[in-house]
Amino acid sequence: MKQLTIPPGVAGSQTTAAQAMLAAMAIIGISDNAVPLMAEQIGIWQFYLLRTVITLPLIWVMMRAGLGGLRPQRLGPVALRGFLVAVSMVFYFSAVALMPLAQALAGLFTSPILIVLISVLFLKHRIGPVRIGAVVLGFVGVLCVLQPDLFDFDWLILLPICGGLFYALGSMATGLMCRGESTVSMLFAMLLAQAVIGAVALGGLAVWPLPVAEGADGFVTRGWVWPVWEISHWLLLQGMASVVGVFLITKAYQQGEASYVAVFEYSVIIVGPAFAWLVFGQTLNLLQMAGIGLIVLAGATLALRGS
Repeated sequence: MKQLTIPPGVAGSQTTAAQAMLAAMAIIGISDNAVPLMAEQIGIWQFYLLRTVITLPLIWVMMRAGLGGLRPQRLGPVALRGFLVAVSMVFYFSAVALMPLAQALAGLFTSPILIVLISVLFLKHRIGPVRIGAVVLGFVGVLCVLQPDLFDFDWLILLPICGGLFYALGSMATGLMCRGESTVSMLFAMLLAQAVIGAVALGGLAVWPLPVAEGADGFVTRGWVWPVWEISHWLLLQGMASVVGVFLITKAYQQGEASYVAVFEYSVIIVGPAFAWLVFGQTLNLLQMAGIGLIVLAGATLALRGS
């Protein structure tokens, strides 16, 4: 009986892909902890606009390095995908500023579960008992992390779940409508969408200002604030880290098998909260830690079955 052997080149590329994904998740998980610090002084709309200004030179460098062109093959699908992901990040960053990072990430990582549900309900896909079980398991995990109070429901916990919904729609748009598009052009479109959303919201707040709470509680309703020199280093860090992280994610999916690489994407839900605990003292109870474990298990199962 012959033994199954993996060619050295294939095994090496899978290892490299896994390392790239782990590095990307470490960068993103750590850098997202800077968002609450910036939320103390500026609003999300100004953060969105300044973040785009910071990252556009890096996009130009990526283009000049031959990593892809800025012009999409199909403008409409790429613009739609960029808008959906940009909206998802509005909800996610708002959640990061207003709740512990673990809860924000748990809500965002409902996206694989929501992709399956949307595929079944609207695209009429059929799934087996394993993926049904993974969806249920992931949903239980999210409830364990968010821990909603049914008698005194806090609508704030819906923020990261809305982020997960739009991220799921953006992921589906990527797979269904943006095949063959340059990663640089899709990243560029997303950043432009962020800038437009930020500029429109800032313009609206200039005309119709809303009451602004102190500190991070005013992250969503705060208009333009100047100067921002005290947090300029956090803006630079977060903006550059986001581009480097996306670049590494892209390299990971280019070099490795998608379902294999996707499993390592869930390391961010461990790295981010761990860094928040070490530096900022954000703690998790045993039920929340168990919930994170269930989310990782469910997501890994859906990724592997999705192959």
